[in-house]
Amino acid sequence: MTDEEIIGEIQKIRTSNNTHWMDVVRLAFELDPVSARNIFKKIKKCDRDINILLEQLADNDKTGSSE
Repeated sequence: MTDEEIIGEIQKIRTSNNTHWMDVVRLAFELDPVSARNIFKKIKKCDRDINILLEQLADNDKTGSSE
């Protein structure tokens, strides 16, 4: 497989997985919206923390060595 073919396969799988993820979100909010909202607040905080680290990583000019 070429890189482009592999990327295409990943995209297909991610599309399907995102649909499943959204099904779980809908179900959670239908069954227990209060608990679902509290969980999503925690997810949002973790996502913020990850985004901060991603910014640091993207801007990091240090290599992995400790010279």
